[in-house]
Amino acid sequence: MKQTTKDEQDLLYESLLQLNSVEECRQFLADLCTVTELKAMGQRLEVAMYLREGLIYQDILKRTGASSATISRVNRCLQYGAGGYQAVLPRLDELWQGRRKP
Repeated sequence: MKQTTKDEQDLLYESLLQLNSVEECRQFLADLCTVTELKAMGQRLEVAMYLREGLIYQDILKRTGASSATISRVNRCLQYGAGGYQAVLPRLDELWQGRRKP
């Protein structure tokens, strides 16, 4: 597989910004990603929300089924990443409270 160029990545990012609803996003990502990829991305977001709440790895593993490697990777991104999680997670707080697993 050839390396993706910045222009190719920008096309993906711009395409996401063109979506107008959750349903459009669901349809687009269903076409673009495999079920496994979507589950992995959803799991990472869930892990990030629990880490943000201060839960320990063992509790997150029990609630999400994520591996300790995944939890660790998400934690590193939260602490040292590009700021993407910090930009989006606070915007999801209200939605998260309604869907959070006890």
